[in-house]
Amino acid sequence: MDAIRKQATKLREQVAKQQQAVFKQFGAGGYGGPDTLITDEAELHQHQKLERLYISTRAGKHFQRDIVRGVEGYIVTGSKQVEIGTKFSEDSRKYGAENTCTSGSTLSKAAVNYGRARAQMEKERGNLLKALGTQVAEPLRAMVMGSPLEDARHLAQRYDRMRQEAEAQAIEVSKRQAKVREMPGSPELAMKLESAEIKLQDLKSNMSILGKEAAAAMAAVEAQQQRLTLQRLIAMVEAERAYHQRVLQILDQLEGEMTSERQRIEASPIPSAENNMPPPPSYEEVNGMYASQAHNGTTDSIGYFLGEVMHSYHGQSDVELSLSIGDYVVVRKVTNNGWAEGECKGKAGWFPYGYIERRDRVLASKIAEVF
Repeated sequence: MDAIRKQATKLREQVAKQQQAVFKQFGAGGYGGPDTLITDEAELHQHQKLERLYISTRAGKHFQRDIVRGVEGYIVTGSKQVEIGTKFSEDSRKYGAENTCTSGSTLSKAAVNYGRARAQMEKERGNLLKALGTQVAEPLRAMVMGSPLEDARHLAQRYDRMRQEAEAQAIEVSKRQAKVREMPGSPELAMKLESAEIKLQDLKSNMSILGKEAAAAMAAVEAQQQRLTLQRLIAMVEAERAYHQRVLQILDQLEGEMTSERQRIEASPIPSAENNMPPPPSYEEVNGMYASQAHNGTTDSIGYFLGEVMHSYHGQSDVELSLSIGDYVVVRKVTNNGWAEGECKGKAGWFPYGYIERRDRVLASKIAEVF
């Protein structure tokens, strides 16, 4: 009979150990354990609450870390874009300042305006990157690495270890109770059972206090995580929104300047020479010497210069010079009544001065076409 009792006791111990091993293997990862050995419903509720808080704060920490990494990557990429954009701005302004174009300054003005606008946009981008670093990444990083979260997690882990110890003690009490039932008259077994029950009660009492403390700490951390993360997300959205609004204003102004210049060129009226101007002066000699007195005025010698034809002109007499858009003319004289005399493509004559624009720099190939 005694052999059967010993075998049954040994079997119960093996089953308890196997249950404990299974609970440990399939319990919540990183925190938590079996609920089957919890004898108090309030303690079970406390344990489940703490487990949910642990999972929530862990997910919140990972999300904060993802935001920090994303913002840091955005800052690195954005800084490179600022560098490229700044160089682009400098190149545009340099081209506009040098103005090597022989057919006008329209593109040069556009290049200067674009370079200025690009520099302003890159400055705004730099301000955005700075705001994302100081207002988003740094506060979240501080919380991820901060002590409140780690302290709360340590409390939760201490509670978990104490709970496992209480579960093991509960198994020990069950074993002592079984032995007392098998041998009810043994004072030694009764005393050991009482000692085990007292220890279990102390563990449960301490576990309850520590559980409440850990739950309060974890709840405070969870609330702080939620509040701070939401605030930083809002700050990030506001910073990006303000950046895009300022960039849009810069682009609107730039587009207005360029469009206005283009419309001015396209809508530029062709000067009228036939109705508003007197006839051109007459030649005294074919070789290009002119009368000192011109019709209704004098001729002014201002030195030779090159002009580009901006509007076509068809000569009305033998002394007038026909011009086509894009031609270059050597201007030799300009009268005070709107006429100019010059040579183009080997021919000389008078033409309306308002039909050309003076050019200080002309390609050599264009000069060759004049004569």
